[in-house]
Amino acid sequence: MTAPASSLVSSLITRARSRLPGALGTRLLLFLGAAIVLTALLQGLLAYRNALLQTDTLFDYQMQQTAFALRAGLPVDARGRPQGTPPEDENHEFIVQVWTNEGLRIFESALGAALPQMAVLGFADVPARGTVYRVFSLQTRSQVIQVAQDMRVRRTLARDAAWQSLLPIALLAPVLALAVWWVVRSSLAPVQRVRRELATRRPQDLAPVPAEGLPDEVRPLVAELNALLQRVGQAFEAQQHFVADAAHELRSPLAALKLQLVALQRAPDAAAHDEAVQRLSAGIDRATRLVEQLLTLARQEAQGTVQGTAQGVQGMQGQHGAAAAAPADVDLREVVEQALADQAVAAQQHGLDMGLSESPQLRQSFAVAGDAQSLQMLVRNLLDNAVKYVPQGGRVDVGWRSDAQGRALVVEDSGPGIAESERELVLRRFVRGPSAASAASAGQQAQGSGLGLAIVQTIAERHGARLLLDRSPTLGGLRVQVMWPPVSGR
Repeated sequence: MTAPASSLVSSLITRARSRLPGALGTRLLLFLGAAIVLTALLQGLLAYRNALLQTDTLFDYQMQQTAFALRAGLPVDARGRPQGTPPEDENHEFIVQVWTNEGLRIFESALGAALPQMAVLGFADVPARGTVYRVFSLQTRSQVIQVAQDMRVRRTLARDAAWQSLLPIALLAPVLALAVWWVVRSSLAPVQRVRRELATRRPQDLAPVPAEGLPDEVRPLVAELNALLQRVGQAFEAQQHFVADAAHELRSPLAALKLQLVALQRAPDAAAHDEAVQRLSAGIDRATRLVEQLLTLARQEAQGTVQGTAQGVQGMQGQHGAAAAAPADVDLREVVEQALADQAVAAQQHGLDMGLSESPQLRQSFAVAGDAQSLQMLVRNLLDNAVKYVPQGGRVDVGWRSDAQGRALVVEDSGPGIAESERELVLRRFVRGPSAASAASAGQQAQGSGLGLAIVQTIAERHGARLLLDRSPTLGGLRVQVMWPPVSGR
């Protein structure tokens, strides 16, 4: 097929599909109704043709049997038809003639039939009396028997018999169509029930859709819909908690800013004015940092996991043919070096020795599939926490390890650490462990918002990793490990 012809056929198919009704039930009724009509027409045509052939065969058989019945012969001296038969009783539709071998007609059922004397033995179509006769001729020892039937009469009788055979089809086709309509409507009734239920739901109603009575072909769709509703409900609930927590946490910084602004307005001299300005600037920085962390946490929670995103993209490619790139491998060495460069100034200001670990076991980096920006944010938050809570002159090391337990990004410091009983608690939003709070209140560093480790855990989970907090065996402070499963085959 040439390109223009293929394009034309494709265009016609697309146009035909666009004109099809959108309702599944209507489509089924349309296609099944068309199939029933075409099948009935084809069956009727075949039945009509077979009825004609069978009728012809039956009539030929009757003519043949009539001739065989006269084989015994008639008296040689018989002449014509019996006297006294009225002309209106003569039947020219079915004629019987008997001839002697010498050519003398000794019997004819209708006077003046004028059928040829020397007919072909067997069956033949003979024109006579303005029509065509079907003639069967049989020769015996002393006679020739001819049985003839008018083809017009034969065709009329055959058509009547054929039409009688079509009557059951004509009666059953509407019954079959009605049965198909009932089956389609009954089969799609559960789907219509689901549609009506979803149409009448309120926006906040995310309850699962009942799957009872649904066809097996529809159950997977409803199961996926229920799974989606569950995920949406969880996301909606998480956002509600997030908004409530954020509103609660923002009250204190905003109230502090208001008090600092009042103190600035009431400053009695230049020294008090400068001190109030510094406090107000520090308060604005803390509020800004808190808002940035809130937005970061919201953005990370709104994203799907890297693996789920890849699967979703592959599903879309399979359905729509859209091309999309899979998550790229990110070299964690580049991520860590960039994060260390970003935190270098803050580390110097607080007198911290921050850099890559010198331990040979923590020098071999690796790459993971994910988003480089999110992973940089993960490392920056870990380093930012260390800057806040490690005392001046302390040390912060970053490294990697790979063993049978898995692969890990390791950040450890010489700070006060976190007590074992508090490690699960500090992973929650807006929660700061008592140890960190007491250290901060002692004036070691600026207080945090309690969001840093929550952001780290969220990003780690999005990348198929888990967060492990323990005590550093070398520096004595907190050790944070972001752990990925081991590479298969190792």
